[in-house]
Amino acid sequence: MKKNLLFVFLLLSITSTFAQENLFGARVGLNVTNLDFSPEVPEGVLNAHRNGFAIGFVADYGISKKFSIMPEIQFSAEGAKDDGLRLDYIQLPVLFSYKICDQIALGVGPQVSLKAHDYEDGFQNIVYAGIAGLTYMITDVFFVDARFSYGLTNVFDDETGLDAINKNLQFGFGLKM
Repeated sequence: MKKNLLFVFLLLSITSTFAQENLFGARVGLNVTNLDFSPEVPEGVLNAHRNGFAIGFVADYGISKKFSIMPEIQFSAEGAKDDGLRLDYIQLPVLFSYKICDQIALGVGPQVSLKAHDYEDGFQNIVYAGIAGLTYMITDVFFVDARFSYGLTNVFDDETGLDAINKNLQFGFGLKM
């Protein structure tokens, strides 16, 4: 009987040691985006940066004291300033986060973006990007972050003959509880 109680006690102790916090929250952000054309910007196209916004929901699943997985869903206004180059997406970033200290974490991961409207306009409906960011916890609940996403796929349909990727610098504020 003592061995069984000791085993149960040890099992519960180990389980609670490895159990990490799962947090959920919301995030808003300011985007500074641009399209990176290859080999050059087509004549007559104004490829100035676009200031946009992002808003969405975030989850933070603790794997250990230092590592977590952060899937999100967000709306993000991206592309370029020219009306014909504005791209709005529903995005699914997944950041693999490493906590440097209690307040600071680095994250990297993939992002899938689904165009929010106008599915037959010469742009790809789904694009992929790599994302990296830095998060600073202001309190136990509120945070600020900065991220950079770099497109991995062409934003234009093949039939257009154009080739460009989306680049986005995003500054965010949010809460996780």
